[in-house]
Amino acid sequence: MTLSVIRWDPNPEIFRLPLVDFPILWYGIFFAFGFWLAYHAFIRILTRYLASSRGAQAPERAREIADRLTLYVVIGTVLGARLGHFLFYESPSDYLSDPLEFFRLHHGGLASHGAALGIIAAVFLFSRRIRKRFPGLDWMRLLDFLSAPAALAGASIRIGNFFNQEILGTPTNLPWAIVFGHPIDRSLPIPRHPAQLYEALGYLALFLLLWNLSRRTDFLSAKGKLVGLFLMLAFGFRFLIEFIKTEQSQLITGWSALTMGQWLSVPAILLGFFLYFHSRPKKNI
Repeated sequence: MTLSVIRWDPNPEIFRLPLVDFPILWYGIFFAFGFWLAYHAFIRILTRYLASSRGAQAPERAREIADRLTLYVVIGTVLGARLGHFLFYESPSDYLSDPLEFFRLHHGGLASHGAALGIIAAVFLFSRRIRKRFPGLDWMRLLDFLSAPAALAGASIRIGNFFNQEILGTPTNLPWAIVFGHPIDRSLPIPRHPAQLYEALGYLALFLLLWNLSRRTDFLSAKGKLVGLFLMLAFGFRFLIEFIKTEQSQLITGWSALTMGQWLSVPAILLGFFLYFHSRPKKNI
């Protein structure tokens, strides 16, 4: 009996830019769309926080901060994700033999754990730039306000991974199994868990939770509470979903019962527990 499955084989390229012959990918569109959504969500959360101290100026100040922070976060995300991919998922001989591959983003290869570290570094640098004008808006506070937007961006990026036919799930006979026609890793087109969609739904649910909690004074005023909850739930979910994902790292295959994604998630989960249970209220700026 033939198993009824869903076949998925879109062209990852939408079109190519003329003259330079550079591909515009669905992944890139969803990546940018995720950041656009996160930008507006961040402004809403920051406006709520500033409202009690800045009054009618809160929306204007929130947009000013968001406009300046966005560049830092985008650069930190891309650099961190790219470095994370090469350090955690590629053999050193691969990138040392062709260092320019680091800049070929259209070939794929962005690690979410590296992106998280890149965002933290970018937010820290940004907070140092604005500390005189906004002395109460330190890097931990900014990370709190970025937590819900980051989950929303993560959901959009995982949909981009689905279009790119990468980060595949393990084989399954479930009725909603997906057969990817041309997986980016050139694996066999067999029925698999749509792990990318599982993660997208998980991150969307996390966004809704954090968004609603950010409306509560006890969460919004407690520094470290929102980002702690984000780290616990996002990477806790990532740890679980890795059991139905194929191993992405060349460095861990064959010797570990856990995947690279699980090993990297454990420190983030522990840090989340620490921040959540050691958070404390702080006055608005």
